[in-house]
Amino acid sequence: MPSYAKFMKDLLSRKRKLQEDEIIMLTEDCSAIIQKKVPPKLKDPGSFVIPCEIGNLMVGKALCDLGASINLMPLSIFKRLGIGEVKLTMITLQLADRSVTYPYGVVEDVLVKVDKFIFPADFVVLDMEEDSKVPIILGRPFLATGRALIDVQQGKLMLRVADEKVTFSINEALQHSMDKEDCFRVEMDDSLMLEEMGKYMRKSPLEGALLTEMGAKELSEKVNDEEVVDCVYQLEALKPVFTSKRGVEELNRDEGRMEETSKIELKPLPSHLKYRFLDEQKLNPVIVNNELTSVEE
Repeated sequence: MPSYAKFMKDLLSRKRKLQEDEIIMLTEDCSAIIQKKVPPKLKDPGSFVIPCEIGNLMVGKALCDLGASINLMPLSIFKRLGIGEVKLTMITLQLADRSVTYPYGVVEDVLVKVDKFIFPADFVVLDMEEDSKVPIILGRPFLATGRALIDVQQGKLMLRVADEKVTFSINEALQHSMDKEDCFRVEMDDSLMLEEMGKYMRKSPLEGALLTEMGAKELSEKVNDEEVVDCVYQLEALKPVFTSKRGVEELNRDEGRMEETSKIELKPLPSHLKYRFLDEQKLNPVIVNNELTSVEE
């Protein structure tokens, strides 16, 4: 029985012809391909992020990056934490776009709380824009301190301290956001509102009486301020004042227009045209054909 390699060589060089019912011995690699024992191709599971706290500040999600040799923290977060002093450093950081930047400094022995564990870590502080979703980066030093085990296929990250361990699932972290949305509800308290309104009214009784929408009787039952109540009574006792100035002005304008129209002189027309008026006062003349009858006009 010829081997697979020699058989293929002879077959391709046409030294051998393929015969029916011939048995060929395959190698292990070829057998695995034919029998579909190759592991299935998977997609990118995404970045591994874990929730963490530093001091009294809930940082949110921290990126676990095996490609980073440092732990990185933005300057804005460092100022909010107010932890220790920054030490000067000669470190030079080369970013992904090959640009070079210099950090603000290094802060040492920062206590990072992850679930029930607390780890000490040194952070490089960089003056950069803070990422709202993943503000800090935990590099290899932190992962080595936490004895991290990462299962990329299952999307799980395990941190261990002595005999205890805690496991984070990247799938659950993506489904359940760490962003907290607070909802506040405010209910109006009538007694508090009336008390504050009474304080304001006592400063200026007349102004308080003008601003309130309540009547004198209702106001006297809810607000203990006699001056304001008296002002409201006095305002309600006043009779409404109506003015006819607008009507007089319109009448004067109409009369002036009538006088101006009456002064218009009619010009003589040719024999085939004549004047006709649209009103009885003969103020609006129109020109029509002289041959029209009264019905046609």
